[in-house]
Amino acid sequence: MKTASVAVAVLSIVCLAVVPAACGGGGEEKEPPSATGKIAFNSERDGNMEVYVMNADGSGQTNLSNNPAFDGSPAWSADGTRIAFESEREGNVNIFLMDADGSGQTNLSNSLGFDTDAAWSPDGARIAFMSLRYGNLDVFLMNADGSGQTNLTNNPANDGLPVWSPDGSRIAFNSDRDGNHEVYVMNADGSGQTDLTNNPAADFAPSWSPDGSRIAFHSDRDGNGEVYLMNADGSGVTRLTNNPAADEYCAWSPDGARIAFMSDRDGNGEVYVMNADGSGVTRLTDNPAADGFPAWSP
Repeated sequence: MKTASVAVAVLSIVCLAVVPAACGGGGEEKEPPSATGKIAFNSERDGNMEVYVMNADGSGQTNLSNNPAFDGSPAWSADGTRIAFESEREGNVNIFLMDADGSGQTNLSNSLGFDTDAAWSPDGARIAFMSLRYGNLDVFLMNADGSGQTNLTNNPANDGLPVWSPDGSRIAFNSDRDGNHEVYVMNADGSGQTDLTNNPAADFAPSWSPDGSRIAFHSDRDGNGEVYLMNADGSGVTRLTNNPAADEYCAWSPDGARIAFMSDRDGNGEVYVMNADGSGVTRLTDNPAADGFPAWSP
């Protein structure tokens, strides 16, 4: 669901062989979570993939990127004033930046590689992202103005989907360096790369809780893709969801009480929200096009 051409590239390169499922299986009879803030997301509803934004209750869905090229994978700056996203509008995929209202769209990474999946540091000074510029996917780091681009992971395997710890000291990411996809963590300078999940199943797409104590991710360890929660050191793994649909790519609310995610449980990709214990699953988007990859504003 990354989109058309980019979807194929990312899914084949990053080997997302799993179609994970279920941020929100248990307890759908409970009251849905309250909704505050904004959620940015991808949608194909205008004929090509664009970055949209909506209120956290699903209202006010608005196209921000509004470009005939592919635009996707939004990431909010820590102060909520800007959104980094990926776009192929200049012929190859780069990390772009825009104001939260969609204005001021600028190419940040400006490379000939394949740059995607931006993640802002908590202080707003740096952006981690994944890039194919050296022949395999690695996690890179750059300043928020696009300068100082540095390869952090430097591994012949595929590394990507970075996410910062709330204190800015560490970055969680995906890697297939041990033969299957695992969630790893490293220091923000690239040192201390450590496997957190260490499971023969495929584990993907970490999302750090706002208090830094937990990491949500998705995995096929129970036979189909589900969303799981673990402590930040990899202990205490708990399944949050139990649904045969494809549910994946979670984003925490700023207060840590709720998780937004993408799911095709109603027949096509939509954005949902649930309580952090998996209860109160509520659909936010309802469109025949594909919607997904939510990002909650600070």
